[in-house]
Amino acid sequence: MKDIEIPLGKRTKTYRFFEMLPAIMSYGAIILLVVLSLINPFLAAIYLLAIIITTVVKAVGIAYHTTTGRSSMESAQKVDWHGRLQQLESPEKYLGVENIYPNDAFLYEDHLASLNDIVAHPGKYPKPSEIYNAVVIAAYNESFDVLEPTIRSLVDSTYDKKHLIVMIAYEERGGEAIHETVMRLKELYADKFMAFHAVKHPKDIPGEVKGKGGNITYAGRFLEKWLPEQGIDYSQVIVTTLDSDNRPHPTYFDYLTYEYIVRPDRKNLSYQPICLFTNNIWDVPAPMRVVATGNSFWNIISSMRPHTLRNFASHAQPMDALVDMDFWSTRTIVEDGHQYWRSYFHFNGNYSVVPLYVPITQDAVLSSTYMRTLKAQFIQLRRWAYGASDVSYVATMILRKDRKAPLGGSLARWIRLLDGHVTLACIPILIAVGGWIPLLINSESAHNIAAHQLPEVISYVQQFALIGLFITVFVAFRMLPPRPERYKRHRNIFMLSQWLLMPFTAVIYSSASAFTSQTALLLGKYFDKFDVTEKATVKDDGRKQ
Repeated sequence: MKDIEIPLGKRTKTYRFFEMLPAIMSYGAIILLVVLSLINPFLAAIYLLAIIITTVVKAVGIAYHTTTGRSSMESAQKVDWHGRLQQLESPEKYLGVENIYPNDAFLYEDHLASLNDIVAHPGKYPKPSEIYNAVVIAAYNESFDVLEPTIRSLVDSTYDKKHLIVMIAYEERGGEAIHETVMRLKELYADKFMAFHAVKHPKDIPGEVKGKGGNITYAGRFLEKWLPEQGIDYSQVIVTTLDSDNRPHPTYFDYLTYEYIVRPDRKNLSYQPICLFTNNIWDVPAPMRVVATGNSFWNIISSMRPHTLRNFASHAQPMDALVDMDFWSTRTIVEDGHQYWRSYFHFNGNYSVVPLYVPITQDAVLSSTYMRTLKAQFIQLRRWAYGASDVSYVATMILRKDRKAPLGGSLARWIRLLDGHVTLACIPILIAVGGWIPLLINSESAHNIAAHQLPEVISYVQQFALIGLFITVFVAFRMLPPRPERYKRHRNIFMLSQWLLMPFTAVIYSSASAFTSQTALLLGKYFDKFDVTEKATVKDDGRKQ
């Protein structure tokens, strides 16, 4: 099998350089503004305006993709994916027949094309009755109240549960409580599915970081042995990974199976639903609501740009591909995003991610106290920002002599990866305070018209950017789940006023977490432990537990 793993132990000089590169560029972008301010405030003003105008242009694109993405998601949720999937079983019966599902306008022409191609090439496509879905739910020490709604959402799925294999992958280091919770869930729900497995991941396996990757990989290897015993071929199984608080849309598995069947290159694809942090959005503090909504929007936006879409959180991949790749990486705490790159190089660049326009909802960050919640949010974002570790991985894979992935496409993907992490770190700071730096650093800059007027110019540009914020607020309200009865109508006011915190969350959370992760890579202080996000639930009477 091709070596696609992150190196263990000491890195080569080349690998270390690319590990350090995101931090060098992020700090360098800010240092450059300071240096230009000392040398020539006019050049500093031009530099900063170029950054801000570029950001505003991107913001316009973000606003557009947010609205179109939300529209696609609404349309996809109206589709009877179970009905479409059934039509693939005997497509000849439905060709030439008027659409009997009035809400199925979404991609319906593509559906008819698929029916025609299946009839013309019957051996090219598997039948829905031949396909199984396996779900790997990663758990550490979560309570019954967190895990049970996830299992219940699987029961409520429109998909045939006789073809649904459920596995709870839980950690031995999580203690006896999680074992008892999993056994309780198995007793309650085992008869609802084709199979229900509880797979305990042993602690301290050599060569593994303490993270989700090792846990779900251990469960995947269990499935690898179990499926042949049932007479099921790996190519007949699609594997979805979920976190303990994830709740798939009722049509998710039908939609996923449908997309898997109609794509001839199905082994070389993964499938990405839209992850929305809305389960408990009414319960969490205002800063967390802003962060959670921003993350939800980013996932919606990403779904509208398939050429840049990468695996995030919950995603699905064919079992035969996972077996070939030895499942997920056990050497990183960001196994979801890293899985994209492992797959990309495993398939020599012939790999992409298919967006699924239905949501998998999950919890926004909520801990037992306000301060613990604030800290937990930072830790979660810091972990996600550690995806900057992939910059070195991708760069060295591109530079390998035996590389078979196309150079141009690989470089373009690497540049977008690097740009994303550098932008996340430095742009919020440059936009927030950059306009004042030339004036504060160079005492003569007050006589420089460009530098003197820079804060005012930036203020006008930022006012223009507020248009995008208004669109964001509007879409955010449409995405909200129903307000729980325990909250009064005035809670809506707080859901609106929270957006005043957006500049602060951008700097304090997004930028600071990115700099923290990149600095760790710069210094070679690797994160070798997955810091599990604490999960609290709120009862109907308002009590947390």
